[in-house]
Amino acid sequence: METVVDIHQLKKQFGSKAALDDVTFSIRKGSCFGLLGPNGAGKSTAMKILTGILPADGGSVRVFGLDAVRQRQAVQRQVGYVPQEITLYDKLSATDNLKFFGGLYGIKGGLLKTRMDEVLRETGLLDRANDPVKTFSGGMKRRINIACALLHQPKLLILDEPTVGIDPQSRNHIFDMIRHLRDSGVTIIYSTHYMEEVEALCDDIAIIDRGKVIAQGHLQDLFDHFAQKAVYLETDRPFHPESFASIKKSYTRDRGWVLETDQPLSVMRSILDRNEADQSLKINAIEMVKPSLEDVFLSLTGTSLRD
Repeated sequence: METVVDIHQLKKQFGSKAALDDVTFSIRKGSCFGLLGPNGAGKSTAMKILTGILPADGGSVRVFGLDAVRQRQAVQRQVGYVPQEITLYDKLSATDNLKFFGGLYGIKGGLLKTRMDEVLRETGLLDRANDPVKTFSGGMKRRINIACALLHQPKLLILDEPTVGIDPQSRNHIFDMIRHLRDSGVTIIYSTHYMEEVEALCDDIAIIDRGKVIAQGHLQDLFDHFAQKAVYLETDRPFHPESFASIKKSYTRDRGWVLETDQPLSVMRSILDRNEADQSLKINAIEMVKPSLEDVFLSLTGTSLRD
């Protein structure tokens, strides 16, 4: 397995707070890697160290085999970074913004013109190329923000909350772009609070909390290891989960009950057998609950607010 990013025992301190505390993970070439965590967990700090924006206080970061500190410029030539904040000049047109960022990457002349047309087409903004960015919707600004990071054809693209506050059409367009880039060999780091996006896009995941990696691996492996199996039941009559020994925990959801258990098939069979025997439940629906990344995330990081 060829890796693009290798982070080992990464440390970063801000005053008395450890933003990153011995963070270690690697990212496979050509994968979409989900970097998750509550607010203040250390995700953005890790991404800024990867791009050379912030120095690390300890540990090592290698990108394409290069030391991200000592060979920062060589690394930056291969990395595109889309920060959470929109980094555009509102009074300038999309084209002028792209010219500015192209200059920062050292792209000029005919190559810059070609690349501007290509990224505008990829982001669906070719027809708005000469309009001021201040006239763009939130989704269009997000897309041109991504276009700026794609100008130099990076082999590693880092996306920090790229779909915050945008419309469904822009979100779907960004998803299609990400899949196309991944299929063309670009490695992607994707950070978001929208768990369903990670399930739709990412191959491997690391969850960071309080500066530490608390879980990492393939999405299905995290489900197998951390997700609680459960049964969903809807009934017109009162249900008493305590009468079923295999049910570990129960709570209401929508119009029914979620019954957490290590033996979902056995619980379903017991409920159906009891209903068939005395019709005491009058079941409207019963099914196994598909595990979700949100359930895994909350079970690992807790449900209390992080502001």
